Amino acid sequence: MSHLSTPRHRMTAVSEAEAPGPEEQSETLGGFLLFLVKLALVVLIFRSFVFSPFSIPSESMLPRLMNGDYLVAAKWPYGYSSYSLPFSAPLIPGRVFAGQPERGDVVIFKHPIDRTDYIKRVIGLPGDTVTMRNGQLFLNGDAVAKQRIDDFVIPLSPNTDCAWGGVREADGEGGEQCRYARFRETLPSGRSYTVLDFGTTPQDDYGPTIVPQGTIFVMGDNRDNSQDSRFPAMPGGGVGLVPQENLVGRASAIMWSTDGSAEWLLPWTWFTAARWSRIGDGL
Repeated sequence: MSHLSTPRHRMTAVSEAEAPGPEEQSETLGGFLLFLVKLALVVLIFRSFVFSPFSIPSESMLPRLMNGDYLVAAKWPYGYSSYSLPFSAPLIPGRVFAGQPERGDVVIFKHPIDRTDYIKRVIGLPGDTVTMRNGQLFLNGDAVAKQRIDDFVIPLSPNTDCAWGGVREADGEGGEQCRYARFRETLPSGRSYTVLDFGTTPQDDYGPTIVPQGTIFVMGDNRDNSQDSRFPAMPGGGVGLVPQENLVGRASAIMWSTDGSAEWLLPWTWFTAARWSRIGDGL
């Protein structure tokens, strides 16, 4: 019996010898915490100065951006300010390495009043005169070329309804879709993009307004469903003329898109809800 108990004693002794002591456990925990601090610092720097993720919560930028799109924005094109930092930490005075956006850029900025993130397209730069007449955009007195193209059709989903300007119809596969009139606008620089036009609305007539220095004039591509620079700045509503110091970044690419039908407790729906054809699209 004694020779059977001996190995057990030896095993216990070996285990006790190999177990880390209090000092070694403290060093291991300290090293892990230091790793976490370094990782958090790298992520903070990357999100503040390189790229940062944003989500699209509305349909004001249809047809290019949909509710449920998740995109990354480049942080360096327009310089850095406190708005570049998490929680808008007041660590950067003014704007450093400032750069002005180009007409046609899709920009993310802080609302001039409530400081929430908004996304719109830059239409007017300082000194530009912006006018709209019967839904036709004029820039510095010249009409921006506007061409009717094929309709924009989007499947209905939890993230996508059919607004008043659209036509609800069957999609031929047992579901429903919404059809909108779509147009292509081409700026004087030759840069073009597509917009939706629902019909006659009060905001179809605006201006003329001269864009002051230090600001930009922005519009949503969904022209009749966008609270943009045509509306006075107010919390949760129009943005007015946007100070360039409020710029956060330039939208770069869609990294994920979902129609909103996914359920957390049903993992396979994470994939069936994805809009795979949109993922990776550049802006």
